[in-house]
Amino acid sequence: MRNMTILHDGSGEHAAGEQTARQPRSANPHSREGVLDKAVAVLDAVEASGRTYTALVQATGFPRPTVHRLIKDLQRLGFLIRVESVGYMLGPRLLQLAGTAERELPLRDLARPVLERLAASTGESTQLYARSGDARICIDTAQSSSELRTIVEIGARLPLTAGSAGKVFLTRLPAHEIDRLLAKIKPLTERTPTADQLRTQIITASRRGWAESSGEREVGVASVSAPVFGPRGELLAAVSVSGPQRRMGPRPGRHYSAAVTAAARDIERALRF
Repeated sequence: MRNMTILHDGSGEHAAGEQTARQPRSANPHSREGVLDKAVAVLDAVEASGRTYTALVQATGFPRPTVHRLIKDLQRLGFLIRVESVGYMLGPRLLQLAGTAERELPLRDLARPVLERLAASTGESTQLYARSGDARICIDTAQSSSELRTIVEIGARLPLTAGSAGKVFLTRLPAHEIDRLLAKIKPLTERTPTADQLRTQIITASRRGWAESSGEREVGVASVSAPVFGPRGELLAAVSVSGPQRRMGPRPGRHYSAAVTAAARDIERALRF
């Protein structure tokens, strides 16, 4: 199912999107699942120590051309590196992913009570986002108790160029990175900002210390977000409150910015202790 914010009406059905039945895992070795299984097998084989090409063929039991192709693809993506006299070893991309996971797990645990308090005090759903490349990922959420509420699923991958949390991350990017992202903006609704509008909104969000959106990414959904900074001033995450536009209004920051920024400071204090 594609990632989306869903307005839930309390009937047990989502107002947007349908979840399709999960298909059984394919046994076709040329399918996407088969290739992924083989790639993981190669990574498993080098987890303990480096292996030569011949040793990888022996360890995996795959044909030599298959192992050669997998090695080349994994090297290209940064999951494998080749070290002289040692062989193939785990690459820097895996170390980056492991570091991100290590940071996010305590962040999520420490932020959880704050998300719940923010949801209770505002009556709306709350989310915690981390940046991943050109996107933001929802790493935790606390749901509103209202029958009509927004739902962002944990793991949802959302754009940086639409929605209040995306603007929070854009405030900390260098100018050339912002230019690159703005050149690829795709209108998701009639209210998705243009590149020029988003430039102005980024400046405003940086000055205020929070960002807002209303109907930019999903029709009928509004949100307010604030940055969560680490001990060295690095941007770790964005905390958000989101809900139906008809309840939060066209300028949701007027009513929710104080609560959201206070929640961000609470998370930062929790990270220091």
